[in-house]
Amino acid sequence: MKKMPKKKTILVIEDDPDVLATVTKQINYMGYEIIAASDGMEGMKKLESGGFDLVVTDIVMPFISGVGVVTALKEKMPHIPVIAMTGYGKEPEAAAMEKKADFVLAKPIKMAVLKDTIDRLLDNRDNE
Repeated sequence: MKKMPKKKTILVIEDDPDVLATVTKQINYMGYEIIAASDGMEGMKKLESGGFDLVVTDIVMPFISGVGVVTALKEKMPHIPVIAMTGYGKEPEAAAMEKKADFVLAKPIKMAVLKDTIDRLLDNRDNE
């Protein structure tokens, strides 16, 4: 019997419950394991437990912003790819890129683009 590869685990941090539900459902449907956090502070706590292959985070959130999440994550775990999402245009996007987010997607998120981006970032990790 061939061993099934372990499902990749993705942390999704998003303060809008509707967006969080949609994104987590879609990523789950793509075959990934999902852990959800409803704000940056909760996301940071979950990150500390480890075991994530990729992080999808909103940029503009209460408590700790997505930029704060990206900054802390890239300092502690630079190997984990981060996709930042924003509905607020170029300034948060520029901040996220400056803090080394691997990819920034504009809201509303196109699920096909999200899937391609996740697959590409995780494939790149597998090939390293």
